[in-house]
Amino acid sequence: MTNLTVSEIWRYPIKSVGGEQIAMATVLDTGIVGDRGWGIFDAETGTVLTARRAPDLLFANASLEGDDVSITLPDGTTCRGRDEACNEQLSSWLGRAVELRAAGAEGGTYEVPLDFENDENWVSWQGPGGAWHDSSKSRLSLVSRTSLRDWDQRRFRSNVILDGAGEDDLVGSAIQIGDAVLDVKKRIDRCVIVTRPQPGLERDLDVLRTINAELETCLSVGALVTTEGTIHQGDALTTL
Repeated sequence: MTNLTVSEIWRYPIKSVGGEQIAMATVLDTGIVGDRGWGIFDAETGTVLTARRAPDLLFANASLEGDDVSITLPDGTTCRGRDEACNEQLSSWLGRAVELRAAGAEGGTYEVPLDFENDENWVSWQGPGGAWHDSSKSRLSLVSRTSLRDWDQRRFRSNVILDGAGEDDLVGSAIQIGDAVLDVKKRIDRCVIVTRPQPGLERDLDVLRTINAELETCLSVGALVTTEGTIHQGDALTTL
């Protein structure tokens, strides 16, 4: 397997909202500190909104500010998660009653269309607690530049971008990055989100068509954290 090193680290403080690149990350059992730590809750449906159901989310951007989160909306206005007026701004922007919620012990309910071409045949499931992650088998995601081909990495929202190739071969293995140890549990199935438009990117159904046809529906791998620690840009990945 080609040597793998950390090229970029990304944190997405609000689920399905644009995130921030960071040079160093603290990794706990819930993943990178602050990653998917907040979600936009739809009061009517009882689900945590994602760009599957609300594509406009990808045109906003979020960053951590201490123990709070700041979100910048497409019109340039900003609000903070602990500001009472923030929910009103978000509801006005999205055209529905929503509430920005910090993750807790109870996981969120999510939805996905089985027919990604037409956004039809929706199914729902319950995610794990602690952070707004989709799967109990993935708290941190990794993808190599080789696997990304010429696709923009923002479509896939992976936490760690690796120089090199061969991350699929890590499934079932323990790996170390920095002083954090991860148990790589699965390849990550891709959904309609990778086709959605966002700043500088057009809607592109061919992305998911290609992944389904050539990569068995998967791109990147998901891991659980077995030893907490820190990871940095430039760290080498070691298989244990």
